[in-house]
Amino acid sequence: MAKAEKQKTKAVMKKDSPIRSILKAISWRIIASLTTWLIVFVIFRRFTDQTMSEVIENASFITAIEVVAKLIFYYLHERLWTNITWGKYWQKTYWRSRAWKKMYNKRKQEVAKQVNN
Repeated sequence: MAKAEKQKTKAVMKKDSPIRSILKAISWRIIASLTTWLIVFVIFRRFTDQTMSEVIENASFITAIEVVAKLIFYYLHERLWTNITWGKYWQKTYWRSRAWKKMYNKRKQEVAKQVNN
């Protein structure tokens, strides 16, 4: 890919869209909420004398509160990070090639000075 094309691609891909952030938040909440429900279910079932229906009701209630609260906080967190450019466009090959070139050129200059002296 030519240098101009890479720069053009970088300019276009600055941030995730808000819709993408929302969909990521929802998909993660499904996984995390199922985990929360299961943990609460196991704890209530094991350490309380509640009936099965009470355990399911309590686990579902806690999970419902957790879904709403964490969905909001995750979205806000995601939008905050989409505005932070640090580390977003880091490319290992870019830095590796630049670092080796600089080290090579520096060493080449040092050797040339030693030869001339």
